[in-house]
Amino acid sequence: MSGITGSTTNYLWSVHDVLGQGATASVYKARNKRSGELVAVKVFNVLSYSRPHDVQMREFEMLRKLNHSNIVRLFAVEELPTKQKVLVMEYCSGGSLLNLLEDPENAFGLPEAEFLTVLQCVVQGMNHLREFGVVHRDIKPGNIMRQVGEDGKSIYKLTDFGAARELEDDEKFVSIYGTEEYLHPDMYERAVLRKPHQKSYGVSVDLWSIGVTLYHSATGSLPFTPYEGPRKNKLIMHKITTEKPMGAIAGTQQVEGGPIQWSYHLPYSCQLSQGLKVLLVPVLAGIMEADQGRCWAFDQFFSATTDILQRQPVHLFSLQQAMAHSIYMHHYNTVSAFFEEVAAQTGIGVQQQQLMYLGHDLVLEGSMKVVNLPCASASQPLVLLSSMPEANNSLPFREPEMPLIPSRFDVVADYNFSKVTVGIVHQYRRIVQLLHTHRELLLQGYYGYMMKLRHECAEAMHSIAIITIRLQSGLSAQHRIHKLSYSSEKQGNVDNSGQKLQMVYQHLPIYSAGIREFQTQLEHLQIQQAKLAENLTHDKSCQKMHMLLEKITAIHQQYRKDRLTGKLAYNDEQIHKFEKIHLSSHIKRMKSLFREECVPRYKELLASTRTWSSVLMEMQNRLQDFNSFSAGLLVDLEIIEQQQNKAVDRILDSPQFGGAAPQPEIAPRDKDQMVSRMHHLRDEMELLVRELQCNNSIIERLTGKGV
Repeated sequence: MSGITGSTTNYLWSVHDVLGQGATASVYKARNKRSGELVAVKVFNVLSYSRPHDVQMREFEMLRKLNHSNIVRLFAVEELPTKQKVLVMEYCSGGSLLNLLEDPENAFGLPEAEFLTVLQCVVQGMNHLREFGVVHRDIKPGNIMRQVGEDGKSIYKLTDFGAARELEDDEKFVSIYGTEEYLHPDMYERAVLRKPHQKSYGVSVDLWSIGVTLYHSATGSLPFTPYEGPRKNKLIMHKITTEKPMGAIAGTQQVEGGPIQWSYHLPYSCQLSQGLKVLLVPVLAGIMEADQGRCWAFDQFFSATTDILQRQPVHLFSLQQAMAHSIYMHHYNTVSAFFEEVAAQTGIGVQQQQLMYLGHDLVLEGSMKVVNLPCASASQPLVLLSSMPEANNSLPFREPEMPLIPSRFDVVADYNFSKVTVGIVHQYRRIVQLLHTHRELLLQGYYGYMMKLRHECAEAMHSIAIITIRLQSGLSAQHRIHKLSYSSEKQGNVDNSGQKLQMVYQHLPIYSAGIREFQTQLEHLQIQQAKLAENLTHDKSCQKMHMLLEKITAIHQQYRKDRLTGKLAYNDEQIHKFEKIHLSSHIKRMKSLFREECVPRYKELLASTRTWSSVLMEMQNRLQDFNSFSAGLLVDLEIIEQQQNKAVDRILDSPQFGGAAPQPEIAPRDKDQMVSRMHHLRDEMELLVRELQCNNSIIERLTGKGV
């Protein structure tokens, strides 16, 4: 290799285009001399040739054997003029998974869809290795490359097989490879702490490394962190990993010499939904088990992760609770199983669940398959209503903790602080976007709920109209029966059906007034909802937070240059200090925007929805009662009509009219129950009218304030 370029017979590269460096080799971005095709070349250094020849050849032979879309492909093995070996491999344009995790935007872990892509690719790549009996021995984010397709989607590929070797499930090995933070505790003890022992290692060491890698991908942090970090406190690092209780997936030491705080859950700050966390945590606990006897085997790992990857999320928004959920289900699961899972995540019992989609009732049979559910999304989820009161006092976030800004001038400390700050501001921005999305879902959901009840009110008024017509018909028939009864001198046989029908008829205006009061109430609520929706369109908090993020990121980029420069000239140092003042000002503005604008607006909407929910739920219950009553009343009227027809027939068949002797009349037993129900419903409707009038005054005051 001469100057700043290197080449083999078919490939050319610059040493400035370095993609990665290790103890025995460096990886560069190279081009084919004829076609210009981009490749990656792994160039081995002199140190690599001090290894035994079979170890040197192992990686070449391993890569030749493997052929999978989730493993970096080997194109050729070439030589430099110095006879040093060069591996020509597939170039991955997205860098490594570690590069992605070091992006401040992913300081709290990858988005759910990207994490699932990582999980799928790692599982498929590892499955291919196990088919060939290969143990990798150095799995970590830096050895997982990212290819970005034309559609922008990621494909992750395992690479760096310098430490790999063939090993069946029941075989062991004793040599040490790997990276500290991702090493199995037994290997860590020997490789890092330099403690000799007689232990051998099996394929489960890869599972431990996969567990740490997946935790890192999900959270942005390592699972096991002593005070000041794993590289500075190696004894505590080993203590955490070996003394980890069963089921724990993380352990941290907050203060020097302090206790270890164990965690059995993924942190609240990560971007994974609760539905995915519930499925993932048992996998992490199973493979990050120091005792090789209790650690999962690969078959169990593949079975559990395949089960996760074969599920599809059903996006759900619990309206009264103001919480979004992802319910992970298999396509072949029944809707009954879906309802049970919804109950487990939301606490809303199966019998209390009502679903809406795009503003319409979603009526589902329990035997239906989940695959037949509507194609809901995070922005257009299924809306869950509960028939019982639900609290919405909890907020869908926890405010991130911001470290104190370094008081002294220090380019390294300032750079580290600015990097952490950019990651935290990204988290603030995500929370603001989440609040914005939840506000839209609340407003859309309650609008749909109100429209649903308006439709039910219209149906109730239609029922009243039908009942009115039937009552009028019944009263007319009863009047004719009276005339016939008098003319046939059978007055004593005339029952009191006419009086009861007349009483029902007189009560109908009360029910109509109650329904009209519902409609008026809904109009008031929709006016308030429309004002809040309009306010949301004028809310610029997301844009403001984005601008603050850009300003803070620009300072971080400047601090990165200052750190690389090292000692700054006087003027550059003054600029650095001024930027620090600006950084402090931007952070204060961000917190003010969040705490004094975004959160209060959201809480204000939650308070309004609590009022809406109370009114709408009461209204829905009364409408359901009325619907049940009206259905029963129509049945009663049908019975009365039949009895009236029989009475007319008996009179016309009497000797007075040339017919047979009259049969004794059988009084209907249901009439008293019907009138009793009418009285009860009338009392309820009158009480509800008074309650709604009181609620109207409250809503009018809220509307007048322009909430």
